[in-house]
Amino acid sequence: MDIVLRGLAIAIEVIILAAITYSILKGVKLAIFDMGLNRRYNMMVTSVFLIVGSIIVVFFIAHLTFLYPTM
Repeated sequence: MDIVLRGLAIAIEVIILAAITYSILKGVKLAIFDMGLNRRYNMMVTSVFLIVGSIIVVFFIAHLTFLYPTM
């Protein structure tokens, strides 16, 4: 039962952190385009933020898996 609760807690925290990361990166993207970057770079900026966001979420998963306290 301890392993199930730990896994559930990690999953919930990763989902919350992924949502926060998505919101921050979406806000930065909107700010970049609001400052005058041409819309033709939309696909490139989206790809870069997708890669950065994926790396951040993988870091969160690794960090929580190895360092999350046992109950």
